[in-house]
Amino acid sequence: MSAPTLTYPFAGRTVNRMGYGAMQLAGPGVFGPPKDRPAALAVLREAVASGVNHIDTSDFYGPHVTNQIIREALHPYPDDLLIVTKVGAVRGDDGAWLAAQEPGDLRRAVHDNLRNLGLDALDVVNLRVMGNIHEPAEGSIARQVEALARLQQEGLVRHVGLSNVTSAQVAEAQRITQIVCVQNQYNLVQRADDALVDELAGQGIAFVPFFPLGGFTPIQSSGLSALAARVQAAPMQLALAWLLHRSPNLLLIPGTSSIAHLRENIQAAQWALSDAVLAELNAIAAE
Repeated sequence: MSAPTLTYPFAGRTVNRMGYGAMQLAGPGVFGPPKDRPAALAVLREAVASGVNHIDTSDFYGPHVTNQIIREALHPYPDDLLIVTKVGAVRGDDGAWLAAQEPGDLRRAVHDNLRNLGLDALDVVNLRVMGNIHEPAEGSIARQVEALARLQQEGLVRHVGLSNVTSAQVAEAQRITQIVCVQNQYNLVQRADDALVDELAGQGIAFVPFFPLGGFTPIQSSGLSALAARVQAAPMQLALAWLLHRSPNLLLIPGTSSIAHLRENIQAAQWALSDAVLAELNAIAAE
């Protein structure tokens, strides 16, 4: 099998499918400042220099810290850089993740993102539905999407996306405004959204897996480690390469605070997986 196509049309742009997730630029628990701010700045600059033109962030990372680092590292932003942010939560004084889903909450969050990123309008804003934390739960999201649609009409938001949602919620949101992406948990071993990936691919909508490498609980698989050793790749490179082969609408946003890991992740885009290797990777979820 040949290497997958490495670009995809997204929010009126063409982006490289290997992007960057900025969550790990904040301190431990995505709270407070990083222990090494110059290193965080260097990772962002290296990502862009390496061809990354899709960065995922949120003003509740830190809070505020990650967006301020992005602004310091990259502003004025390259013309081809697409910054995607999200709203729908705030952080407690103890670092807790708290729902902030009222229309007024969403408006404040949009303005926080604008201010800290140094932008007049946000390229894409994902509504992060809290659901069951990292799993979606059914329920109407119409009020929240309508609030973002109003901000879109005001010119503060260019495109709307969704995060942690079901197929029914996507359909409900699409009756209110165009949805350009869905960001749900999905990776080599967590594939509950297989049907949604294919459904969105048929509509030309990007699916952006959060925790593509497992997030707070990195993917652990003896089968993956053994296969990676045999083909002389890092296990996480194979996990990312599998996602790129899975469907052309998958846009990846692995995060890291290390330039070495950043380069390793980006190299995953160059792997052309054979049918035999893909079959082994597809079987790993059964473990």
